[in-house]
Amino acid sequence: MEGRNLITIEDPRSPIAEAYRTLRTNIQFSSFDKKIQSIVVTSSGPGEGKSTTSANLAIVMAQSGSKTILIDCDQRKSTVHKTFGLSNEIGISDLLVGKVDFKDAVQDSKVENLDILTAGTRPPNPSELLSSKKMKEFIDELREEYEYIIIDSPPIIAVTDAQLIASFTDGALLVISSGEVERAAAIKAKELLDKVNAKIIGIVLNKLEVSEKGYYGYYYQYYYGKDGDRKKGKNKSGEVAI
Repeated sequence: MEGRNLITIEDPRSPIAEAYRTLRTNIQFSSFDKKIQSIVVTSSGPGEGKSTTSANLAIVMAQSGSKTILIDCDQRKSTVHKTFGLSNEIGISDLLVGKVDFKDAVQDSKVENLDILTAGTRPPNPSELLSSKKMKEFIDELREEYEYIIIDSPPIIAVTDAQLIASFTDGALLVISSGEVERAAAIKAKELLDKVNAKIIGIVLNKLEVSEKGYYGYYYQYYYGKDGDRKKGKNKSGEVAI
């Protein structure tokens, strides 16, 4: 395992790893009316940390004992295979076009309870493939085997892929990079999700530099629930988490 950006494995006691665990808890407790199993993670633009968030969220879900699968649906800029040090020779695209079966495409992440489905061969028509009936049916089939299905999708303003996937998943997480994204872009991203009636289960404010109890310089995440309230807490060490 390459371990790039996997702070929940590299430094599980860090404030950032604790923030991911708090994010996990917030998601689990947001499932009142309907259980949230499939979650698409997107951002307004590139470089905001949506792939890092997807990977670490999948890890903490698995670490809690929930069987989890992380799917790389960013066909234009796939990174999940690099993050986990896996092959990208075959993946979700090859499965959807019928070249391989699921058992041949899925890979072991080396994290207990976590499986990985990489992007695979880059198709000429990513949007059409990801919005196909077969994709929807595949996600429904995964519900029988996995408690959580985390989907890393492309930035929502750049291409329509995230919108299409969000239209048939249980919830969407929007990752916003603090101090880097214009307010208009963040609002536009939310509007695009609203247009497909996606259930926005939260907004992750990433790369937020704070100064509190000597932890200045760390990057934290804050989670905004659908009511707009910021969820924030402290762990046993007094470190600030979400």
